[in-house]
Amino acid sequence: MNLEKVVFGFFVLLAATLNFGFFIGDISNPDLHNVYELFAAVVVSLIATVLKFGDRTQIGAVHLATSLVADLQLIAAAIAWTYATNISTEGLTPAATASVVSLSGGALFANIVSVVLLVVETVSYHRR
Repeated sequence: MNLEKVVFGFFVLLAATLNFGFFIGDISNPDLHNVYELFAAVVVSLIATVLKFGDRTQIGAVHLATSLVADLQLIAAAIAWTYATNISTEGLTPAATASVVSLSGGALFANIVSVVLLVVETVSYHRR
């Protein structure tokens, strides 16, 4: 068993599941979307991105691209949440929550693509 592949797969899947946990629920109800879960999704996604930098294959490049997209979407969601709660006079309205959750949904799609790539890569792996 390759420990590096285990750690890589762990962080890819953890990023997807944390993002899914934040995303699920009524899109406009802020009570169903925890800011700490969004923060954890951002941090784990950034860790997964760092782990993808070493792979020089074509599928590694696509892995990195999906991770960068997820990072961008999650960071934008965190900025939108921060703006709504700390700067905006209206606070975290249903519309602001919907924007944050929608951005998280884009990141979730990128994470799903990354997980599919990971499964395809694992299934097609041949021992030498």
